[in-house]
Amino acid sequence: MDFAYTPQQEALRREVRRFIKENVTPEVVAEMDPHAGAERPRGQGPKAAALYQKIHERGWLGITYPKQYGGQGGDRITQYIVEEEFTRVGVNISLGGSGAPAIMAAGTEEQKQYYIPRLIKREISFCLGFTEPHAGADLANLRCSAVRDGDHYVVNGQKMYTTGAHASTHIYLMARTNRDVPKHEGISIFLIPMDTPGITVRPLWTIQNNPTAPVSTTYGASRTNETFFDEVRVPKSCLLGEENKGWRVGSMGLNLDRVGASRYLISVRRDEDIVNWVKNNSMDGFAPGKDPAIRDKIAELWIEAQVCRLMTMRSMSIVERGGQFTYEGSAEKVWAPEHGVRTTEAITQMLGPYASLLRTSPHAIEDGVFGHNVMGSFQSGINHGSVQVMRDQVARRGLGLPSARKSKKVEAK
Repeated sequence: MDFAYTPQQEALRREVRRFIKENVTPEVVAEMDPHAGAERPRGQGPKAAALYQKIHERGWLGITYPKQYGGQGGDRITQYIVEEEFTRVGVNISLGGSGAPAIMAAGTEEQKQYYIPRLIKREISFCLGFTEPHAGADLANLRCSAVRDGDHYVVNGQKMYTTGAHASTHIYLMARTNRDVPKHEGISIFLIPMDTPGITVRPLWTIQNNPTAPVSTTYGASRTNETFFDEVRVPKSCLLGEENKGWRVGSMGLNLDRVGASRYLISVRRDEDIVNWVKNNSMDGFAPGKDPAIRDKIAELWIEAQVCRLMTMRSMSIVERGGQFTYEGSAEKVWAPEHGVRTTEAITQMLGPYASLLRTSPHAIEDGVFGHNVMGSFQSGINHGSVQVMRDQVARRGLGLPSARKSKKVEAK
């Protein structure tokens, strides 16, 4: 495997960086701030909308999506390079978490024609309706129901932590459509407009709300939501994939969502932040970058970060070649978040009390990003699938081991 980029790919990276330098101003980034809790959709302010239009004209949105759906029909490495550069400056061009990968994999032709071009252009956006109050990360125990009524479904129930529900145009909803079969087999996925009668969104303010976190904070959103469905009536055209096959569709979509630069950077930007800071800074006369123990620890963490990068590149390579993508995304979801937590903990030891100062403190380092990362980092092991569940998927899909439930039955015999 060649780990180096080609001259053409390096030229593309330089081109993207020049574009960013000329067009991505602080005012534009402020309009895209995902942590401000604003009511408007992220990235839909006038300056941000103009920027996205310029990016779209360059052919840098939806690079890997087919041209007939508004994409560029390009390769994943090109997408990775462009996505990485924009993500570093707070501009999200990724379709990860948008529902687009699952729609491409399981949607009807009509759904692809409608949703994919609009997702690429940022004309519509999805929040994810997965977690419920009683079930937490155990999605298979969800109770939110969708009952068939002729050519419609009637949805009732509640979702928790639907981040972005107050600003999104649609929700990617996982609901139970059959209670008389094993729990994994009676679930369906629906694509529902958020302005459908019967949907109520109520804010849940996070620990990052006051003060709000810097843009570069990992999981620094100031607001998430709880969303209620009261006799919400939707046409059957909202169903994604087959009825009662939503567990497979949802798992496949989440796996594909985990591949790409934006997901990779969630876990390694802390490494980059601390490396960049210790090179030229000190605290009360103490220079962390000259301490041999700190230098050794940073080197160890940096090596772990490169493992994150290689796992991402492997996943992209498998998808690019049309290979069977089974456990790789789950393995990446175990290693990367746990690495991010280890890095955060190590930084608190390196910086001491300064690592706890938030952005409103006059003594905060780097606008308080290290302190805000401490508050946000530990949820990375739960968000988008808990690492415990991911380990089980690696064991069953990657190693062919039986599920814990089957193992207990064997032991009982």
